Amino acid sequence: MTVTRTDQSFSWGHDAFRLDLRVAADGTTRVGPSAPADPARDGALPLVEVTATGHGRYWSSHRLVHSALGARLRHRAHHVTREGGWHVLTVELHDPDTGLVAEVTYRSPDGVPALRAEVTLRNEGTATLHLESVTSLALGGITDIDLDTADVWWADNDWLAEFRWQRRPLRAALPQLSGRVRYAYGKGSFALAGQGTWSSCGHLPMGALSDRASGRAWVWQIEHNGGGWRWDCGERHDTAYLALSGPTDSDHGWRHPLEPGGEFRAVPVSVALGERLDDAFGALTRYRRATRRPHRDHENLPVIFNDYMNCLMGDPTTEKLLPLVDAAADVGAEYFVIDAGWYDDSAGWWDSVGAWEPSTTRFPGPRGIHEVLDRIRERGMVPGLWLEPEVVGVRSPIAAALPHEAFFRRDGVRVVETGRYQLDLRHPAARAHLDAVVDRLVGDWGVGYLKLDHNIDAGTGTTGDAAEVPAAGALGHHRGHLAWLEGVLDRHPDLVLENCASGGMRADHALLSRMQLLSTSDQQNLLLYAPIAAAAPTAVTPEQGAVWAYPQPEDTLDEVAFTLVGALLGRVHLSGPLAGLGPRARALVRQAVAVHRDLRADLPGALPVWPLGLPAWDDPWVALALRTPATTYLTAWRRPGADPTTTLRLPHLLGTPAVATPIFPADTRATTAWNPGAAELTLTLPAAPSAVLLRLNRPPARRA
Repeated sequence: MTVTRTDQSFSWGHDAFRLDLRVAADGTTRVGPSAPADPARDGALPLVEVTATGHGRYWSSHRLVHSALGARLRHRAHHVTREGGWHVLTVELHDPDTGLVAEVTYRSPDGVPALRAEVTLRNEGTATLHLESVTSLALGGITDIDLDTADVWWADNDWLAEFRWQRRPLRAALPQLSGRVRYAYGKGSFALAGQGTWSSCGHLPMGALSDRASGRAWVWQIEHNGGGWRWDCGERHDTAYLALSGPTDSDHGWRHPLEPGGEFRAVPVSVALGERLDDAFGALTRYRRATRRPHRDHENLPVIFNDYMNCLMGDPTTEKLLPLVDAAADVGAEYFVIDAGWYDDSAGWWDSVGAWEPSTTRFPGPRGIHEVLDRIRERGMVPGLWLEPEVVGVRSPIAAALPHEAFFRRDGVRVVETGRYQLDLRHPAARAHLDAVVDRLVGDWGVGYLKLDHNIDAGTGTTGDAAEVPAAGALGHHRGHLAWLEGVLDRHPDLVLENCASGGMRADHALLSRMQLLSTSDQQNLLLYAPIAAAAPTAVTPEQGAVWAYPQPEDTLDEVAFTLVGALLGRVHLSGPLAGLGPRARALVRQAVAVHRDLRADLPGALPVWPLGLPAWDDPWVALALRTPATTYLTAWRRPGADPTTTLRLPHLLGTPAVATPIFPADTRATTAWNPGAAELTLTLPAAPSAVLLRLNRPPARRA
């Protein structure tokens, strides 16, 4: 680590990432290498922006920036440390008028062009500050993005249609305001906000800026597992700015009373940079790996069979499961998960869940569900179960057994959504109930995998007391949820936890830094799953992105290969009635599992590339590549209506005399031609729909 000081600035970082911070004579501190020639046109921002009741903005708008408190914060101290492989800079700022102290901490993993930002506020004054918004990261004066050639990116995210990245010229959202008359900045911005208890319902808590001329790109994420988040991207003094935050008053009705001596932590956020958009996503992938909880699942990547999707669909019984267990073991699955319905003794199970006891009608006989769990273990697989821990049905005995305060409440009334109550995981009784359930299933039953689902949106939040606003209660609950997950894994370190919420409605790094897998979608149409599988590495590391592969007896062999290919560069979630497949289709499933098991050791270090760009929902061709130093794996799907031939661009292989080898399906009719000078692969697939997985390597050296 090198820190270079001048009279009013210092530089912090490492070879892959650097920040220049400027401390003015009056103590104001901003990111930027030096003061601009014209101080009136300084695009830099304070390190943190804060609004509080009675302390609004000096330029009225809906933006997160231009706060009066942020402008008053003055440098008090800073220090640089190393924490393992991380470079850490902490800057302490102070507002002499109110006594507000902001501790801004930047962390960057060595060798990775990425930054994590966290802000802690303390009140050293004598009066309560009623916080209304706090940025976790504010960056102004972004000069490596030209506003006239910039694109802003965001990802629409719906049930069954996840990870749909959209692009818009920034000038279309933020028109040029100056001409004969010069304006410093307007009042608008391009902004997104998340709502409710699903962090990614509507949009991923992410965004990006890229420059069409230079290729330079910034990608960011807000690491919050609830719906209360917002980001702003806008213009100040002819340069771009970015502001990231958790919940705010204007978007979520959030307020927090920061009493004298009190402390508040904003949600963590991160940003990654790259020479191209793919490079920025690659840097973010490396950052995500560096910040998640270590777990052996990230390295072993076992193949999972789950009985739900296009299979039992929530109707498991001993009679239906036993043949599936044998079929899954025969094709090479290593985990077998019994999904929803295992606790269901009646047709009205939806509003009676919460006790998580096994059904006696679905699993008759003296051993009950343990007959199936034992068969799973006998066939060499680890048993798993589906669980929706945060909800309690209105007819469940747990609804009366737990205290009123253990549930989401507003105006003193329990929140009800679709026949369920939402637990408040700040409450010890709620956590104790869930701990007892997990310890029974894992400790007593020997379950090694829990698929944790969440299928309701409990709205704005909860009020634990009369003074608390719902959004503040929601923030507390979501932090309690993270602490509960940490406790579960502390007690059961080998347990694998899957993050599911009606498919991908909680695709956020706060959860994925604790849980081992993400359920990417509930999409049942194999043709529509292709763009979801291809775009998933924007939101989750490849080794955590679980993709359904659900061959059906009526599928053609090309369709069987199409659904299997989608999972091979991520986590394989096999499903479908395997026992009912014909011999050729079952052989294809067995082949796909063998291919995945052969290449999976490469996935924990691989970085994503999109040879056709990020996929659009209706693209006729869809492609995803993962690159390692030695090998590139490329999946391509041809959907109905597509031309038989496409050209795929792999700029990281420019000038490399690569050989493209089909590895699945083994009998593919795909043909390829590689142009190293243009870094382009021409691929032909005669049938539609069809798909192929290719491996690109340097050709073997010729013998003398």
